[in-house]
Amino acid sequence: MSELPDEPTAWARFFARYRTVVLVANSEAADIPALRRRFDEGALFVFFNKVYKVLDEPFDGPALLVSRSSPAGANLVYRREVDAVCRFFPGNAFLGILNLVAATGERFSSADEFGGRAVGHLDLVSHYSGFYPADYAPTSGFALAVWLVESCPDVSVILAGFTAERSDRWKLFQDHEWTFEQIVQRLLVRAGRLGAIGGRERPPLTAIAQRFPDVQPQEIALVAAEVLSARQEGTNRSVDRLYSIVKPLASIDGIFRRLKPKTRKQRLQERADRPEGG
Repeated sequence: MSELPDEPTAWARFFARYRTVVLVANSEAADIPALRRRFDEGALFVFFNKVYKVLDEPFDGPALLVSRSSPAGANLVYRREVDAVCRFFPGNAFLGILNLVAATGERFSSADEFGGRAVGHLDLVSHYSGFYPADYAPTSGFALAVWLVESCPDVSVILAGFTAERSDRWKLFQDHEWTFEQIVQRLLVRAGRLGAIGGRERPPLTAIAQRFPDVQPQEIALVAAEVLSARQEGTNRSVDRLYSIVKPLASIDGIFRRLKPKTRKQRLQERADRPEGG
């Protein structure tokens, strides 16, 4: 494995070597065998974090692994999962690990913490400052996808399995603004700047527009917004009723959570935040 870059301009040159970059979400909608058949050896496959969510066997194609960081460092490092994840990439086609930060407070892990593998670092914090909703952090896939579209316009960027839908096996973390991300991604797909595979191949509103070509698209969008608003209001009323029922249980849960010992991640973060000599 060759050395990987440590700054955005060099990473842009790295990705520009490929005709196609396929970003594979950790989603049941990502069909790995179908993706391998569809894209030839000129494509680079990019996987994220806990790849055992989507890979059942070793992957032998050109691949890059993105390891997202938190304030405690790279998630795979502090969870001691680097070896468990990298065993899915045993061949020479594996290019190494991209350690990514995309929100304020996240910090890199050093290359030697990844067990001697090729490691590069990509800081996209400033790229999303003032754009991504401030109270949330971009998902790794979204952060890399939008940056690639803007930094490598000649590369075909494909989203595989980016549905933002919870499954029976995997949950969605609420520290990401999923609605915002889906809006941006679908706008870029409609503009032809992103490709998307998996999930709903044809959104319902597209089907409505094709069925009734005499109705203006803005009218369809307005009516859809009215319907969604009414349904959201109904959902809010149901949630309020449910919360009134479970509120006593939530108070008890809060007491027990405060009594739990700190996790290893919390201890690492506190150690990183502690002033030197403190």
